[in-house]
Amino acid sequence: MSHRPISLLPDVLISQIAAGEVVDRPASVVKELLENALDAGASEITVRIDGGGIQRICIQDNGKGIPKDELELAVTRHATSKIQSLSELESVLSLGFRGEALASIASVSQFTLSSYPKGQESAYSISNQSGRWLVEPSPASPGTTVDVQSLYFSTPARRKFLKTEQTEFFQCLDVVKRMALANPSVTWLVYRDGKLQSRFQESSWSARVFSILETMANGASKPIDVQTADMQLHGAVGLPDAARGKGDMQFFYVNGRFVKDKLIGHAVRSAYEDVLHGDKFPAFVLFLNLPATEVDVNVHPAKTEVRFRNARAVHQWVRQSIQACLAPSRAVVPLSDSPSSVGVSAPAIATPPATTSGSGNVWRASSDSSPAIQVQAKSAALPFLREELADYIQAYRPLAPAQSAPRPANITAQPKMPGNTQPSQAADEAEYLGQAIAQVHGIYILALRPDGMVVVDMHAAHERVLYEQFKNALDNQQTISSQELLVPLLVQIDPRLASEVDHGQHLWEKLGFRLSLISTQEIAVRAVPTMLAGQDLSALLQQWLEDLHQYGVAHVLERQRNEWLAGLACHTAVRANRKLTVPEMNALLRSMERTERSDQCNHGRPTWRHFSLSEMDKWFLRGQ
Repeated sequence: MSHRPISLLPDVLISQIAAGEVVDRPASVVKELLENALDAGASEITVRIDGGGIQRICIQDNGKGIPKDELELAVTRHATSKIQSLSELESVLSLGFRGEALASIASVSQFTLSSYPKGQESAYSISNQSGRWLVEPSPASPGTTVDVQSLYFSTPARRKFLKTEQTEFFQCLDVVKRMALANPSVTWLVYRDGKLQSRFQESSWSARVFSILETMANGASKPIDVQTADMQLHGAVGLPDAARGKGDMQFFYVNGRFVKDKLIGHAVRSAYEDVLHGDKFPAFVLFLNLPATEVDVNVHPAKTEVRFRNARAVHQWVRQSIQACLAPSRAVVPLSDSPSSVGVSAPAIATPPATTSGSGNVWRASSDSSPAIQVQAKSAALPFLREELADYIQAYRPLAPAQSAPRPANITAQPKMPGNTQPSQAADEAEYLGQAIAQVHGIYILALRPDGMVVVDMHAAHERVLYEQFKNALDNQQTISSQELLVPLLVQIDPRLASEVDHGQHLWEKLGFRLSLISTQEIAVRAVPTMLAGQDLSALLQQWLEDLHQYGVAHVLERQRNEWLAGLACHTAVRANRKLTVPEMNALLRSMERTERSDQCNHGRPTWRHFSLSEMDKWFLRGQ
């Protein structure tokens, strides 16, 4: 390349370069223009897309508008009414603030902006004509209309990177949906090639969510609304059963701005980790509100990424909040119900107490004289589990012999519910698991409810019950027992993670580690949790330090601990083809009703399904 002298770039080329960052496809234009409309206080926004947005994008709003004498400034690079100083930039709450969107869009399209602000005698428009701006009277309605035609006509090479018109249109529609989810008080109309494609009428937030995300409706999600002194998280999280094969139903907003943040993504994934099967993606719509000074939105040209001042605290709080929201099972009984009200004596299906948040009504099985199960170690983890949970495992009793309680003689479609609870009481009749009547193929429990029937996978259900009990037993300990090493283990670490060794000493000791920093690249491990004795610690410690550095939580060890506890629960739970009596089956149902996360097994698979009478009537065409 020949040498050229350094020179200033032309303003048009500068705007076109900026357009390459901000306006990479038609959907980006829609996003920038919709943000301006919302910042202008619009209550109704109309979006017109022709030719996938390449031929035309027209956004009309009824916001406050732009005065005639400010129109030229509005299309000038880095001109904005939203910030005037660094302090305002550091606490910005508007969606747009850079002042370059309109100039960038205008540099790669045939652009017209018409505005009619309140109090002005008429509307005026500004358009780029032959390389200069022309301001003239316009018949526009109150508010602002931005008409973008022939997108990328001045940069035809960019058009080669676009997809089909249909793909580009649905990308634009996705942007509208993201905005509509966060602004339910705004009415949205979307036209495609002149025909009305979507209409989102002003509504409540929940109605807006369920109208756009049908997969989260009909009981497939849980509402969440938690807050601290300076943070609030509200929205809806999809149930594990509603998880999808791709992450297209995940919406996270920070102070009303849709973002794709790695830290938040990790927090949400880890919150679902214990209840989600395989590589499924949960659905959620979540809004995090915090002081504007605690989040930096000026880190990405398209404003889709943010940076938190206290990232660790945000990560940990979001994760724990979602975990707590997902923990209660749908198989819930009122706290006023007592085990004795079930009407049968509870068999010894699981002696350890079931775990329930906030409930003082803990069901315990009757103790019988059957011998305790001797759990055999299947991996290096199980010796630790036998030591840490010795009393717990020793207390476990197998299911009672099958010759007890005969099968009830009179079974009807209206079995007695626990505690004689009427449908008007408690939360919802559909939350009960009903009364067992039969075991199907030695695998499933069939139970009747007034509104239909429930089918339970007995091994999966018992596995989750035991798993939660084992976790609860360990969590209640002050520290995890450790084993001193005769010779300290030297582990190489990344120098940038060295500070985490000293900063997290209290955490290391609580979890059974004793570490010391030898240099910025090496640590000495002098004691390890009994659960890790004999394990290769190098990769684990490196990843754990990475987690602490990024998120402030030791997620790796918790994940490994839970995997081992899940293995123990799996080996201990009742097996398929084990014949159960009706009282034993009912005891398992009652235990599920008092155990968190009992809707899924340890591997994220469902443990029970409800089939309503109306569904069964449809199967057999009754009443048709």
